[in-house]
Amino acid sequence: MEKPRDDASIPAAGRDLIPPPPPTPPSLPGAVPGAVGGTGPGELWNRNFRYFFVARTVALFGDGMIPVALTAGLLGAGRPTSSVGFALAAWMGPLAFFVLFGGVLADRFTPRRMMIIADALRLIGASVLAVTFATGNPPLWSVYALSSVAGVGAALFQPGVASTVPRVSRDVQRANAVLRVSEALMTMAGPAFAGVLVGLAGAGTVYLANAATFAVSGVCLFLMRLAPAPADGTTRGTFVAELVDGWREFRARSWLWGVIAVWTVYGFAVLGPMLPLTAVQVTEAHGSGTYGVMMAVNGAGSVAGGLLALRLRPRRPLAAGAVALSATVVNLVVLGLAMPVFALGVGQFVAGAAFAFWLVMWSTTVQTHVPPQALNRLHAYDVAGSLLMVAAGRALAGPVAEAVGAPEVLLAGAVISLLAVAVLLMARPIRQLERKG
Repeated sequence: MEKPRDDASIPAAGRDLIPPPPPTPPSLPGAVPGAVGGTGPGELWNRNFRYFFVARTVALFGDGMIPVALTAGLLGAGRPTSSVGFALAAWMGPLAFFVLFGGVLADRFTPRRMMIIADALRLIGASVLAVTFATGNPPLWSVYALSSVAGVGAALFQPGVASTVPRVSRDVQRANAVLRVSEALMTMAGPAFAGVLVGLAGAGTVYLANAATFAVSGVCLFLMRLAPAPADGTTRGTFVAELVDGWREFRARSWLWGVIAVWTVYGFAVLGPMLPLTAVQVTEAHGSGTYGVMMAVNGAGSVAGGLLALRLRPRRPLAAGAVALSATVVNLVVLGLAMPVFALGVGQFVAGAAFAFWLVMWSTTVQTHVPPQALNRLHAYDVAGSLLMVAAGRALAGPVAEAVGAPEVLLAGAVISLLAVAVLLMARPIRQLERKG
């Protein structure tokens, strides 16, 4: 996409000859209070969005390095395989637990401020891990503790993302689609870069690069210049009162809690088992190299889904997203029936595209229908519920698959996936909710 020219590139005399553009009427679709840096309702790559895009892209690139660095560092130090899982759990646990508090803090102290604090916290944790892995064999308790610090940082950061997108771009759907494409690319690039770097210089260097990504993210967020939002001046109650008020706002929107209720079942029975069982099925049948290729194909599908969301603007985004989500059944069926590699690749590509399209529709709907003063807290409820149920599904996938068989679990997931989509489409508040902006 071509970047718009800056007014600074026009000589002063030339600017005097150009009449100023008419003001944007408040009723114009897409005009979001507090979104500064743009010159028209259709502009995406304004100053603030560029900084936010770089911050998110670089941070996601760094996040992709963490599993590789942890695995290489701990196993290279002679630690048991279980230590990797415990370290990752030490990261996800605080994230799931503290994200609700992160939503309240983002509403009280502004999302941008909390995201900068979160980046500083994660910068410190990653830097200490870089030193400990580079200088010797760190004790496991220190790795778990520092992983928990990273999880708390992620919990403080994540709620603010939802409310920042509509403040840096008037075209919320396009912004979400571009961010989804970037996330898919970074999901592939981060682990690949970490794999090369750990082979050349060790886990400590990977963590040093990871720390640098949080520094870049924090600087970019600091350089953003956001106009004050109306919610910034709202008189706040106590911390507990704000948490309860967020729950009240959450319950008041049937389309919101309806989707999340369905999503908890979907996350537990479909998304949770899908990743570990895919790894097991593909690796055992075709080798770890093929599994790596399948993950890359899934990422390419996510890019395609994000690009599709850049083009399509359905009148009823949740209904359109649910229809797209039904395509993930293809992936579950080809895995459950142990089809050839080509079919597995098609399934991964379709699943990546369908899931990315749904996420753009969902994120855009939440960001445009929920009032700004409650958006961070409501997004935190969404993140917390999703993380907990997906984590539970992953934890139980292995034992259940050993008891009844992995193909049976995957095919049952396909049936549950179709039922979940059917519920989304049958629920009138979800099916009939129309786009805004």
